[in-house]
Amino acid sequence: MVAILRIGLALIVFGLLTPPMAAAQFIALKFDPLPEKFVPRWWHRLTLRCLGVRVHVTGAPSDQRPLLIASNHASWTDIMVIGAHADVRYIAKSDVARWPGWGTVARLNRTVFVDRERRGKTGEQASQVAERMASGDAMVLFPEGTTADNNFLLPFKTSLFGAAEMALEQSGVDTLYIQPVAVAYTRLNGVAMNRSERALTSWAGAEGLWPHVLRLLKARAVDAQLRFGQPIAYTAHSSRKAVARRVEAEVRAMFAEMLDKP
Repeated sequence: MVAILRIGLALIVFGLLTPPMAAAQFIALKFDPLPEKFVPRWWHRLTLRCLGVRVHVTGAPSDQRPLLIASNHASWTDIMVIGAHADVRYIAKSDVARWPGWGTVARLNRTVFVDRERRGKTGEQASQVAERMASGDAMVLFPEGTTADNNFLLPFKTSLFGAAEMALEQSGVDTLYIQPVAVAYTRLNGVAMNRSERALTSWAGAEGLWPHVLRLLKARAVDAQLRFGQPIAYTAHSSRKAVARRVEAEVRAMFAEMLDKP
């Protein structure tokens, strides 16, 4: 009974506060003087609080621009974990735009949607990301291309770093920065998770979103770790594949350390 009441209260609080926050963000996007990055950060914090996810942060988002943040991806909650501690925009699969409710939230955060199945659109989509970075937005990329188990990382897709090359051309600067970031869910109700418990916190696309939301709510308390690495310079002389592999190695090292020391 207590668990049901707690879940119900969390959903009520989320349902009552999200509409006015969405309206405030809509107004902020329409009128330039209003701070459009303020509402998303607080909405992400509200969502984490309702889900019972506590975040431990190491490091900080870089203030260097243009900036591309490259992170591993285990769950849709990664967006809230990062967004609660950094003013960022996201690069997401086009499917997200069609999710009821969540698609609207993503658009209000000025997410760039990409269709990875339409190869003919790759250049155009990379150009959109590049324009955002050139204008000063820090863009978050999940180079695995999909969500992975919270026990391991999938290989990074080097083609997704193509926007970095375009951003250099469009911004007119000599150097762009790519910051490695790692997210790991490490404790459940204050106790270090084992492999099966870590897998339960991850979200595979085949699973429905709301069943995963309810599973997190039932879990009561999850501890996540968020670690910002040192930005890596990217210039016109850099090898995209070499930089992508270096970023991947940094993310893997941070992720492994967080699992080793939860």
